[in-house]
Amino acid sequence: MVSPGSLLRKGFSEAPAEFRSRSQAARVDTETWAATWMYCPNCGNPKLRQFEANRPVADFYCEGCGEQFELKSQSRRFGRKLANGAYATKLERLKSDTAPNLLLMHYNRTERTVENVIAVPKTFFVPSVVEKRKPLKETARRAGWVGSNILLERIPTLGRIQVVHNGHIRRRADVIEEWSRLSFLGERTGIARGWLVDVMHFVDRCGPGEFALSDVYAFEPQLASLYPNNANVRPKIRQQLQVLRDNGYLEFLGGGRYRRL
Repeated sequence: MVSPGSLLRKGFSEAPAEFRSRSQAARVDTETWAATWMYCPNCGNPKLRQFEANRPVADFYCEGCGEQFELKSQSRRFGRKLANGAYATKLERLKSDTAPNLLLMHYNRTERTVENVIAVPKTFFVPSVVEKRKPLKETARRAGWVGSNILLERIPTLGRIQVVHNGHIRRRADVIEEWSRLSFLGERTGIARGWLVDVMHFVDRCGPGEFALSDVYAFEPQLASLYPNNANVRPKIRQQLQVLRDNGYLEFLGGGRYRRL
């Protein structure tokens, strides 16, 4: 393999003969790439170790810091949402210290190259980002099973860290720095983290550069729907903006105006 952008150009063995389907061969390719080239964006450990097969949630882990990673790969760019595992299991895992981070890999099937890799810290997976799917029909093999979708569109831009971008590998130090800047999210749990992530999402929707407090207030109905037990949505919005300002995400300009940094 010439560079981390390649899958099997050089250095990797071809997929075993028993992997006849394209999907099976792609799974072997992408998992091999991650095991060979992917490092831990949390602590900088140069290698991730692969879990044994058929583990229900995570695929890789870091021997240095213990962080776990779930790999999702596909031959087209990722869209608004991503099919995931059982809904109940996903919500339960979000409460756990061992919830996995997410690696999204977009590859070129014909050229067998990696086009994009995005790392999403687990701290961005709050209940509003997980969508409950309809139960499988009675005629299905797993009748009644309820799956989930990850709503990628609800993950703030800051939480989608590019490792490989349009075939170009970013500097490892930059990736690790971006990851470390998000450590303040890990200091909050449960509803407190949910509020922060959701306000970050709506700040994104205000557009780049400067925005007004009133722009974020425009999303008050959506936040009230997400947190029906909170009758003071606007003070809560201001509180989250202050947290984001204190952690270098926003600059307060005065007069109810902010700038994204």
